[in-house]
Parts: sequence; C-alpha cells; structure tokens
Amino acid sequence: MTMLLHAHTGAHDGNTLVAFLREVLLDGVIHALKIIPFLFLAYLLLELIEHKASDKTVAMLKKSGKAGPAIGGVLGIVPQCAFSAMAANFYTGRVISLGTLIAVFLSTSDEMLPILISGGASPISILIILGYKLAVGVVMGFVIDLAVSLCGKRGEDINIDEICDNDNCHCERGVLFSAIHHTATITLFIFITTLAVSTLVFFIGADTLGGIVSKIPVLSHLLSAVIGLLPGCATSVALTTLGLEGIISGGTMMAGLFSNAGVGILILTRLNKHVRENLLIMGLLVAIGFAFGLLFDLVGLSSLLV
Repeated sequence: MTMLLHAHTGAHDGNTLVAFLREVLLDGVIHALKIIPFLFLAYLLLELIEHKASDKTVAMLKKSGKAGPAIGGVLGIVPQCAFSAMAANFYTGRVISLGTLIAVFLSTSDEMLPILISGGASPISILIILGYKLAVGVVMGFVIDLAVSLCGKRGEDINIDEICDNDNCHCERGVLFSAIHHTATITLFIFITTLAVSTLVFFIGADTLGGIVSKIPVLSHLLSAVIGLLPGCATSVALTTLGLEGIISGGTMMAGLFSNAGVGILILTRLNKHVRENLLIMGLLVAIGFAFGLLFDLVGLSSLLV
C-alpha cells in the first residue's frame, strides 16, 4: 500500500509496474479474505431469518432498531470495513433502519486507525478523532431515524428475497448453499473493485490527489467527501496519510473519512436495486462529511494532527 501512496502520474518503469501489480494483487486478496467470514455470517443470519425465523423474532429485530444507531456506531468504529459490509447486507434485507446504516457508515474507520498509529499520532489525538466519528455517527443516525419517523414512513417488511432475486442464488438448495453463493459473489465483486480503485490511486498519485483537494478553500472538504465514496481501503489510507503529512487539513481528511464506508457502499449499490435510495444515502454521507469535516477545522481540532 505504501507504493500506492507515493505513486505519481508520470511514467512508471517496468520494475515499478511489476512491483505494483504484485502489491495490489496481494492487497486485494488479503482484503477479500479478511472480509469473507463477516460476509458469510451476515448472509447466513439473513437466510436463517428468512427461512427459519418466526414472526415474533422478526418483530423483535425490528423493535431493536430503535437503539440501532448507538449499537451500529460502536461496531463501526472497529478498524475494518467488515461491519459496514454486514450493515449494507442487513439494510438491504430491511433488518436494520436507515439511521443505523448511516451510523455504521459514518463511524467506520477502515484503515484510518492503523495509519494514525503508525504515523505517530498521539493516543489522545487518536481517541478524540475516534470519539468525534463515533459521536457524529450515533447522533446523525438517531436524527435520520427520527426524521423518517416524523415523515410517516413505515419500515418495510424484511425483504431478503430481494437479495436472492438479484444474485440468482437458488435458495431452494438450502440456507448454507445460499449463504456461500452470496459470499462468493460479493467477495469477487469486492476484489475486482478494490483492484480498480488501487490502480486509479497508483496512476493518479496520492500526492497529486492531495494537491488538487488542498488548493480549493472550503470546497476542499466537499471534494474530499465525494472522493471518500470510493470503495476500498486505499481511499482511507490515502486520506489519512495526506492529513498526517499536512498536505490536506485535518477537517478535509475527516470529511473524506466520514463518507468512506469501506466496501459498505459497494455492497449496498450491488444488492439494493432502489437506485434513488442509494443516491440519497451517498448524498447524506457527502453532506454530513462536508459539514462535520468543516466543523473539525473551524473548532481547531486539526491541531491534533500536528
């Protein structure tokens, strides 16, 4: 991943390209392997709910959604994108609320925490940054659920069949086969997309990307939030590194990290056929990332990275 961060748009010699291909393929395989257990457990649970759960169990899951944003925010802060992947699956199946999904996406740190630690950020600074992401995720999750409730929108019935229809998983062959089929399909999709994003970062260059973002006052936060939507760990690694090196401000970094939900957005757009709903979710992430990234700078929290 280090090579990706220091690549530029200029010519790359053969040795560099070979080394890049080796690194990006290895990174893509490792990234996919790490998420397989979580994807499998998510799909297995969804299949069990669909095929085995009673009406009382389904009702209990729906009622527990009232505390979902708090639970989702805490789970999302774990330094990996596995929980955002699970949340995307659960939301597509209508097991969790929109607010819970947003809470997970906003608090997800992906590769941010390891980079902050390896980059020499102080423990106090790291805790404040994590706390900020967690607080924004939980609060905005509850606000969104409240807004949905006030608008009179009722939660849809659990709709796990929609996932099966999209993936043609042959659910009649059993819960285990269906869960394995879904996991394999999405893992391949994640692997291919991770390679594409990593290649993009390599040829554009993280420094070039940071230079473009940092040259636009205030709007740099918006641009960073949009860039944050790119799936995969390369985005969070690049944003965090650029922030630590002072190429972009702390708030600009945070704007992109708020909207960067790892592979969560990728899985959501792959499984959820409601395009307008997906665009709304991405719009919310960008808007919230922009607002609270800007606030991060305005209240002077960027000094934490110095």
